[in-house]
Amino acid sequence: MALSECISKIDKTGLELIEHGIASFPIACYHDDLQRECVDWHWHEELELIVVSEGGAIIAVDGEKHIVNEGNGFFINTGVLHGGWIYESINCRFHSIVFHPRLVGGSSNSIFWTKHLNPILSNISFKGLFLDYSIHWQKDILCSIDEAWYLCANEEEGYEFEVRNALSKIIYLMSKHLECIESNTSTKKLRDSQRMKNMIKYIDEHYSDNITIDEIAESVSLSVSECLRCFHNTIGTTPIQYLKSFRIKKAAELLTNTDMKIVDIGIMCGFQDMSYFAKTFRNIYGCTPSKYRRK
Repeated sequence: MALSECISKIDKTGLELIEHGIASFPIACYHDDLQRECVDWHWHEELELIVVSEGGAIIAVDGEKHIVNEGNGFFINTGVLHGGWIYESINCRFHSIVFHPRLVGGSSNSIFWTKHLNPILSNISFKGLFLDYSIHWQKDILCSIDEAWYLCANEEEGYEFEVRNALSKIIYLMSKHLECIESNTSTKKLRDSQRMKNMIKYIDEHYSDNITIDEIAESVSLSVSECLRCFHNTIGTTPIQYLKSFRIKKAAELLTNTDMKIVDIGIMCGFQDMSYFAKTFRNIYGCTPSKYRRK
């Protein structure tokens, strides 16, 4: 299995569109460097395991930010909105595994699924878990993540069995300790998470228009103040700042993948003032749109 960088494409709700692995072996392993680019907010049906191999990262899960330093890691449950950023401008390299639960559980009526996987997948308050190398059972999980990742990288004969065994051990350890994992997720946080997915969908559908905070709030029947609170508590930014970053991200994709004129890209991405477009682009990517295209 060839390793690849974490390149995320999402739909209107933030659902990641990348297929992780193949139907017969639904797993993919990634490596990346957060110094180059952040991992934007997204979610997927698969489970995700992350180990930081150098530096530090900020991993945010439904509004809660976790500092993950070298040697530690993180587990992200199915359907959870999450993103990642470099911590304190230091280098950060990490590797991750994204896999569908059926790789471990098989059919939904198997004992592996009902006894061990379902308690994790169906626990809507269990969004994720910081993996601390100093805690023995979590150290075992981190070692199993490394084992599965390197097995996928080397692809030796029969590695598929060994990868599944390593992932099975991880699921077993988490299900075994599930009761002792603190979970303070309130009904309000769960509601905010769903609202965020819907507002992300609205922004994706209308980012080229001159949309306002009022319209974003109205899309989920919220007041402006509640909309601002929801954005701040869930992803730590304002609706307008998210919209601005989203537009620039879309512009960067068009600069890379099309031959469209820069002025047309700016307009398509919701910028009527080209000097403001160039300034905003530079603030996020550190260069002008034309220089970005030449890279």
